[in-house]
Amino acid sequence: MTTTTEKQRPYFYGVGKRKTSIARVRVFTDGGGDITVNGQKLKEYFSGLQIENAAAPLALANVKGSTDVDVIVIGGGKSSQSDAVRHGISRALLLINPEVRGDLKRAGFLRRDARIKERKKPGLKRARRAPQWQKR
Repeated sequence: MTTTTEKQRPYFYGVGKRKTSIARVRVFTDGGGDITVNGQKLKEYFSGLQIENAAAPLALANVKGSTDVDVIVIGGGKSSQSDAVRHGISRALLLINPEVRGDLKRAGFLRRDARIKERKKPGLKRARRAPQWQKR
């Protein structure tokens, strides 16, 4: 967060999505490697493999210690939020250095995972689950 007396830092912006999660990511090139998600440190907000998953594009582009990342993520669960953060960071890194596109693309970080929950159909219990069949 910036105050009115603090100078506005230049940043690169990217939006990442996964299921119903939306991550708005700001990458600051003049930083010390801090990653904050919804006002908390990355390791406080996520747990386990989600931490490495969210920060993977930074390690792939070799900018992990030299950039600060500020993320606002809404919707979904922690796992899909982690994927949304990864997607948003990848998109922002492309604006900083277009040469990392090949590496990010090979790792699958630029593809928006389009799998979302299927809608419920009338006459069914869920999207495809039919009511139990009864012989008598």
